[in-house]
Amino acid sequence: MPDPMYRRIADDLRDKIESGELAHGSQLPTELELRERYDASRNTVRDAIKWLITRGLVETRPGQGTFVVEKIEPYITVLTGEASESAGEGDIYIQEVTAKRRVPKATDPRVEIQAAAGVVLEDLQVEPKSQVVSRHQQRFIDGIPFSLQTSFYPMGLVERGALRLIQAPDIAEGTVAYLRKELGLSQVGYRDKIRVRAPDANESAFFRLPDDGRVAVFEVRRTAFDEEGDPIRLTISIYPADRNQFTVTVGKVPDEIPAEPDVTSDQAQGAGRTG
Repeated sequence: MPDPMYRRIADDLRDKIESGELAHGSQLPTELELRERYDASRNTVRDAIKWLITRGLVETRPGQGTFVVEKIEPYITVLTGEASESAGEGDIYIQEVTAKRRVPKATDPRVEIQAAAGVVLEDLQVEPKSQVVSRHQQRFIDGIPFSLQTSFYPMGLVERGALRLIQAPDIAEGTVAYLRKELGLSQVGYRDKIRVRAPDANESAFFRLPDDGRVAVFEVRRTAFDEEGDPIRLTISIYPADRNQFTVTVGKVPDEIPAEPDVTSDQAQGAGRTG
């Protein structure tokens, strides 16, 4: 069954945006011009524009018209680093992003207590049906959604006195530093597991991704360990591939990270396409 007319118009306009025929920041043809070009009704053209708007490809400016959104400058995340300073939340994220002359923002954590299941049960190595604390944040760079992060902690840490884990305010000094100060618990290492997958509905909505699978997400599962080799934290971070890149450093390398490359929207999305 063929796609409805509005989707065919939207797909054609999206292809023009991704190819550069419609440049970032440029104005789309007027509604009348689009109606004539595609031999479509007013409502059909408006539905096509609405579809592009909900996916973050175009924006309407009152009194001016509809414009292709400005190009998103990719952000490079360094996956390697000092194990003792790798924190789930707090000032470290703010400092890292600010150092690259970008503007970071993170929501206050949404805190929940839940039964451990799935990868949380597996990676934290807790007993089945035992409780864990989850702390979820949405993260933005330059006002654009860049990542989702959820950290899970064994309830035993709270029972030992780390009460701020179950409180909503951000732990500004970072959870690693907090646990070291409050419990004398040191993080000495972590293990990252990385996979690329299609986004789920909630992720697509938050990142304003197209719903046709063109843009994948990176899922990074980081399990942190204490001096006894016990897992103390599992952090699951979700990064859309159209605006995120990663670097891993091994051995002796210069301290300064090279300038981020000028990656086109089409290249960035192509790097993360599934199938």
